[in-house]
Amino acid sequence: MSNNFYALVLAGGSGTRFWPLSRRERPKQLLALFNENTLLEETILRLSGLIPPENILILTNQEQEDAVRKLLPQHPQKNIFAEPARKDTAAAIALGVGLIAARDSDATMVVLPADHLIKDKISFQADLRAGATVATKTGDLVTIGITPTWACPGYGYIERGKKVDGPVPDFFEVVRFREKPDTDLAETFVKSGNFFWNAGIFIWSVKAILAELNRHAPALGEFISAIRHSSDPTRVIQDRFPTLPKISVDYAVMEKASRVVVKAASFDWDDVGSWTSIAKYLEQLPNGNASNTAVTSEGSNNNIVFSEQKIHLALVGVNDLIVVQTQDSILVCHRHDVERVKNLVGTLPEQFQ
Repeated sequence: MSNNFYALVLAGGSGTRFWPLSRRERPKQLLALFNENTLLEETILRLSGLIPPENILILTNQEQEDAVRKLLPQHPQKNIFAEPARKDTAAAIALGVGLIAARDSDATMVVLPADHLIKDKISFQADLRAGATVATKTGDLVTIGITPTWACPGYGYIERGKKVDGPVPDFFEVVRFREKPDTDLAETFVKSGNFFWNAGIFIWSVKAILAELNRHAPALGEFISAIRHSSDPTRVIQDRFPTLPKISVDYAVMEKASRVVVKAASFDWDDVGSWTSIAKYLEQLPNGNASNTAVTSEGSNNNIVFSEQKIHLALVGVNDLIVVQTQDSILVCHRHDVERVKNLVGTLPEQFQ
């Protein structure tokens, strides 16, 4: 790709779903769940050969900034930024657009979450190249949709329309973005064959997204212009970012933009949203158990075991449990109640959050 292709990697997060391994200062993207690399490191490596490190900006928050810098000592430190306040994705993306626009107003950029599991780097890069070509030549806002494998009520959905005649095949008009549906509606979406999961991967030219934000979310557009034209952008960010509206990028601009197109991802994708979602990536043991460490079991079925220290665990007469051991904490949870873990975290003593 050309030297004016940039990436904005969104690496904030609350660190609640993977407690006790995750904490406020170490959310999911800073965990090494599947190999020796964290999800954030894997995200950066996945861009290697497509976007140079000096064009990859990482946006985190103040609680996690030190951990991100320590994790990525070889990455250009001037490309690691911390949001001055916790806002939703629209403000975060506007900050990234402003920083990139200040460097290159003709840039094309991709927005990527830092906490997804994607193994097929070749297909991933091919899809980003295709999206960048469309975004650069047409001015469309581009998103990459995930073909759903089941009627998940926990994801947002993208409804596709007719196929687009453009510089690259297999792109479709976006009819609308749909928020997380109930299970019955999700079933309808999947059966229709016209819906994708919304993975939060966007590609656009700086000029196109700025024009749409100026039209539909002028406070964000003005913020970008202020960063771009200021002699002291750091001060602009510190002063103005906390005042920006707390709204998702879907609500702020994607649902209202004049032209949004979608391509089905040709790569594998998993947002690994909870302890149950990583079970298939662990060692598969007898009786439906899965673990990253040695387990001896007696009359125990369908359990998920994860040990930070790789200690030996024994299970007797228990079914459908999640057992997670770290240096200072142990979680025992019924796997059907895994979504309640994030509610638990706020009730814990401060030092364990």
